[in-house]
Amino acid sequence: MNRRHFLVQTACVVGVAKFSTMPATSAVLASGSKFEVFRSKQQWQARLTDFEYQVMREEKTERAGSSALLNEKRAGTYHCKGCDLPLYASSTKYESGTGWPSFYQSLPDSVRTKEDNGFFIERTEVHCRRCGSHLGHIFDDGPQPTGLRHCLNGISLVFQPA
Repeated sequence: MNRRHFLVQTACVVGVAKFSTMPATSAVLASGSKFEVFRSKQQWQARLTDFEYQVMREEKTERAGSSALLNEKRAGTYHCKGCDLPLYASSTKYESGTGWPSFYQSLPDSVRTKEDNGFFIERTEVHCRRCGSHLGHIFDDGPQPTGLRHCLNGISLVFQPA
């Protein structure tokens, strides 16, 4: 493991901050915009496993290398597990070497971001724009054409083959 790999892995693993004004289970983002899909805490817990709930609603992170989607190579689309919104095309997926599914670009109007300054690291969180489910983080060390790496929790996604 080289230093960059360690730092990237550390940046993806450490905990994340809550929305500045309301938790992710709320119907309102910190920016004041409302989610199209709203479920109560009890409804989310009934719909998701305990770990899915922790990642998607409490902004935890799955362990590196644990996602079955990490090695998914087929053509298709990655959807939000919380509301089925198409988020990422398989054509933008690439091997980042971090242990999490990585993409250099989301589909238009599919995600929203917010600052995460927890644990002395400045990062950008990425969430589903329709239901607010936590997907992962965006870093600026990805490939062209965007130079971005959307480092995602596979547990927050569902793959739909083409």
